[in-house]
Amino acid sequence: MATSLFADSAVPVPETYIFQDDGRIPNSRYPLLVYRKALKTGPAGASWLEQHFAANNWTNSWRNGVFPYHHYHSTSHEVLGVYSGTALLHLGGEKGKQLQVAAGDILVIPAGVGHKKIEASEDFGVVGAYPDGRSYDVLRGEPGERPHADQRIAALPLPTRDPLTGLQGGVQQHWHA
Repeated sequence: MATSLFADSAVPVPETYIFQDDGRIPNSRYPLLVYRKALKTGPAGASWLEQHFAANNWTNSWRNGVFPYHHYHSTSHEVLGVYSGTALLHLGGEKGKQLQVAAGDILVIPAGVGHKKIEASEDFGVVGAYPDGRSYDVLRGEPGERPHADQRIAALPLPTRDPLTGLQGGVQQHWHA
């Protein structure tokens, strides 16, 4: 696996964010991980992300953007790799945090953590993928979603590999600890 697109040869250290259940969005006891400038961007960025995520067993990938409404997944964790542009995301539901992301950033989102796009550049693009190629649902914090969503989240296994760093750091350090 080529690592030439890493911005730095050292294992990247993510920013971590923990969001509390707000009554609509369950969020997670596991932190959302944000790797800043984790890879060099360019034409190969999206393909490299897909291949690198797949090599770490995060598959069922797609390319697009982020929905412009609060949502979360109860059947899978998710990784978003920004391959072009910039965006302002709202993470953790209404009581969460707004975070600017840019090409080269990678977000590892635990199941249950809310996310939405507030605004984005015209060229904003992400690759999304899921551990073990899991299928994902899209829940919006509507009445009646819980407690079944909570039960699905609690039953999810933790990923065996971080989508960016594999067996080092990331998910292994912050979710398996």
